[in-house]
Amino acid sequence: MLSKPERLSQIYNEFALTFVQISAIVEMDVRKLRHDPSELFTRMLQPAIWLLIFGQAMAKTKAIPTGSLSYLDFIAPGILAQSILFISIFFGIALIWERDMGILQKILVSPAPRSVLVIGRAIAAGIRGISQIFIIYFLSFLLDIHLRWDLLALIGVFLTVMLGGAIFSTFSLIIASIVKKRERFLGIGQILTMPLFFASNALYPIEMMPKWLQVISFMNPLTYQVDALRNFMITDQATSIGLFIDFMVGFFVFAILVVIATRTYPKILY
Repeated sequence: MLSKPERLSQIYNEFALTFVQISAIVEMDVRKLRHDPSELFTRMLQPAIWLLIFGQAMAKTKAIPTGSLSYLDFIAPGILAQSILFISIFFGIALIWERDMGILQKILVSPAPRSVLVIGRAIAAGIRGISQIFIIYFLSFLLDIHLRWDLLALIGVFLTVMLGGAIFSTFSLIIASIVKKRERFLGIGQILTMPLFFASNALYPIEMMPKWLQVISFMNPLTYQVDALRNFMITDQATSIGLFIDFMVGFFVFAILVVIATRTYPKILY
């Protein structure tokens, strides 16, 4: 039987090994961006279109009541959440490419637990999403959106984006492991993004929705991500759900998806 110091040493060694394994997976994915950063620039076009064209047009019409908050202030956090969703939901296609190139087979025979591989991918997806923060804040500054610039708020934005990227990228890995084909994956990804986006509070308040859509919205993890971002990004804007609930729902959904993805991850090979 191990003594207490020996048990503590064993726990520390296991934790350190897990950290190194996760870091290796994250570094592998982030390295791809260094070699081909064009993906980041192409992903910046979509939020620019939504804010500069859709956002300003809808702000002029004043068709959506947002109380004392201007429509551009209201929509900016939603567009950031949308950008993270769109980047992360197609993250699984990289898994299919790696399988076809023989890279995934080498990763799966490593001694790292499957859960570590999934979590490493999720963190990498969150890091990819951070680039969208800069473009949204830059556009918001140009559009005179009332942003919060205090340190705690910025940290909150980064954490929310990381969690959102982790959730939807893990969901994407599950889909890729099931469908296995690039063409099917792209079709399903496109089908899923629009309902997730429009059945959330990204573009309009939940109170405007019919009752049945409100129920779906509260089951949608994107709703909680937008709520947290709206609190962290916009001046004098309080969360309508509660930051504790926003993050608890996010971590709960992520934990469930990690368990499912850990089981489905190796099935992409067969």
